[in-house]
Amino acid sequence: MAISQELLDILACPACKADVKLTADGKGLKCVSCHRVYPIRDDIPVMLIEEATVEPPEAGKGR
Repeated sequence: MAISQELLDILACPACKADVKLTADGKGLKCVSCHRVYPIRDDIPVMLIEEATVEPPEAGKGR
């Protein structure tokens, strides 16, 4: 089961409160502002700051 759009619409990054988007591989939620990636385990997003990894911004989408 995938993460529903309704759930994605209400989730926010716990660190900076910005929106999160599903990663290309569908295995995480990436913050659009601070670029933390929160893992998805057993179809459940783990929205804990200490579980997140930080990835660089996508190429061509720098600030």
